[in-house]
Amino acid sequence: MTTIPDELDTPCIMVDRELLQRNVDRMAEAVRAAGLELRPHAKTHKVPEIAARQLAAGAVGLTVATIGEAEVFAEHGAEDLFLAYPLWVGPRQARRLRRLTERARVSVGVDSAEAAVTMGTHLADAAGELTVLVEVDSGHHRSGVHPAQAVDVARAAAGAGLHVAGVFTFPGHSYAPGMPAEAAAQEQGALAEASELLSTAGFAVTRRSGGSTPTALLTEGTVATEVRPGVYVFGDAEQLELDRCAPEDIALTVAATVVSRHEGGAGIPRRIVLDAGSKVLGSDRPAWATGYGRLLDHLDARITALSEHHATVVWPEDQPLPALGERLRVVPNHVCLAMNLVDDVAVVGGGVLVDRWTVAARGRNS
Repeated sequence: MTTIPDELDTPCIMVDRELLQRNVDRMAEAVRAAGLELRPHAKTHKVPEIAARQLAAGAVGLTVATIGEAEVFAEHGAEDLFLAYPLWVGPRQARRLRRLTERARVSVGVDSAEAAVTMGTHLADAAGELTVLVEVDSGHHRSGVHPAQAVDVARAAAGAGLHVAGVFTFPGHSYAPGMPAEAAAQEQGALAEASELLSTAGFAVTRRSGGSTPTALLTEGTVATEVRPGVYVFGDAEQLELDRCAPEDIALTVAATVVSRHEGGAGIPRRIVLDAGSKVLGSDRPAWATGYGRLLDHLDARITALSEHHATVVWPEDQPLPALGERLRVVPNHVCLAMNLVDDVAVVGGGVLVDRWTVAARGRNS
C-alpha cells in the first residue's frame, strides 16, 4: 500500500510512479498484441513526463483536446498529435496550426462541410500540411455525423485542400454500467460503415480511430487501426465502478486529512469530513455513481457530499471511525478534472516523495 509521505500537505494529488508505469506498459502491450496502434489521450494527465513514458512504451503519437494542449506537447518533443474534436478554425487558430505543423505531424477532427471549408480557407497554402479525420457518431450523440454522411464531409475537406486520412469516433456512452461491450460494437459498426463508404468514394482510408478506456481492450475483430484511451494511466472511481480497473491499478489518489469526525446516532450517520473538496477532486458524479469518489483503502465508505474544500464521508457501522488528523487516500470520480485543478503533482515511489511533475497543459483550453 502506498503511504502518504510526511512532507506532503493535504490536499495533494499523488501519483504512484511504479503503478503508473505498470499501467502504461500493460496498455501498450495489450494494444500491440491486438495489432493496433496506441494514441493515448493526454488531456487526462497534461504532463510531459507521462507523455514521454507513453511514447517510450510504443505509442505512435498523442491525442489532445485543444490546440493549446498540442502546443505544450509539441514544445516537449511530441512529433505526432491528433486533436480529436471538430475544430472551427479562424485566422488566429490557423496561424497556430501552421506553426504546429512546422514541429509535428498534426491531424484534426472535422464533422461538417462548413468547418472543413472554413479551415481550408484560413490555412490557405498550408492546408495540405494538415490531416483531417471525419468524426462519425457511434451512439454517444455528441459530435460526429452519421456514417452515411461521412463522404460529404470528406469531399468538402478535400475540396478545401485538406488531406483526408480516415474516420474516428468517440464511444463516450461506454462510461455507464453494462455499456462498454455494446458501445464497442457500435463503435466498430460506425467505423466500418463510414470507412467503406469513403473507400468506395475514392478516398484512401489509412486511419480508423476509436477506443476510450472502457472499450480500448474490447477489440476482437475490430476494424479500427488505433485506439485513444486516456484514463488508463491513473484509473479513477468511475472506472472502478465500471469494473474496468481494480483497486490495485489506481495510480492517482488525493491525500486528504480527517478534520472532523462524528459518531452519529439518532438517525444521524457516522461520518468524517476530509479537507479535500470539489476544488481538488472535481465535482463530477454520474447518476449511477455511488458517491463523489472513493476511499482507496476503505472502499465501503461513501463520499456523500462535497463543498469547495471538504468532503463528507459516511462511514460503515462495523468499521472504526478514523481519528482526527488521520490521512486517507481519495480516488476522484473523474481523474481528468482533478488533474486540471492543480499546478503540479507529487510523485511517490516506495512510499517516499521522489519528484514533482508540473501539469504543463493545465488551463490550455483553446
